[in-house]
Amino acid sequence: MQTVHRCVAAAVAVLTSVLALVGLSGTTATADDKVPLGGGAGIVVNGDTLCTLTTIGTDNAGDLVGFTSAHCGGPGAQVAAEAAKDRGTLGTMVAGNDNLDYAVIRFDPARVAPVANYDGFLIAGIGPDPAFGQIACKQGRTTGNSCGVTWGPGQDPGTIVMQVCGRPGDSGGPVTVNNLLVGMIHGAFSENLPTCVIKYIPLHTPAVVVSINAVLADVNSKNRPGAGFVPVPV
Repeated sequence: MQTVHRCVAAAVAVLTSVLALVGLSGTTATADDKVPLGGGAGIVVNGDTLCTLTTIGTDNAGDLVGFTSAHCGGPGAQVAAEAAKDRGTLGTMVAGNDNLDYAVIRFDPARVAPVANYDGFLIAGIGPDPAFGQIACKQGRTTGNSCGVTWGPGQDPGTIVMQVCGRPGDSGGPVTVNNLLVGMIHGAFSENLPTCVIKYIPLHTPAVVVSINAVLADVNSKNRPGAGFVPVPV
């Protein structure tokens, strides 16, 4: 009998080790359970509006927050990840400014894993507003990555005109110069020209980009959620 008991005990020990290795040991909420989100990720607002996350990080309250366009939804809107819609609501819009077209999203840190490099698009920090001629690159859930020159300030305060393409769903998409975040996609400069044509041939209308520095200045001046924002470190 002792031999049988020893064999059973050994089998249980081996099974427990195997379950632990494959993550089935009965523990809950590991890092692998979290949904990775970063600038350029597709998001779904209130179950039906597709937009793009600008960036993600922490504010001075220690909350996990991100940004996107205000025209994607207002305070109280529920935000899910397009790539993991089955995971349900991951965050809620808590503040915004329609004039600058930005919204602040507070995410659940127990359900979201913030990343600086999402699908190959790196955000290594915040950069200054770009000067005329500088090359900027954007990432959108609809049109992916595209780059083009900076033309200069837009007609509205806090905006920049850049030769990057954008289509519906790209709203909020991050725009970087040398991997530093400088803005978010607001919309097309003109409705009379194509928004995106052939890749590598920028024969399309420029995009109007909202300066991230203008956004952060507005958030900080009002001490609203998102104030003191710092992107997730690389």
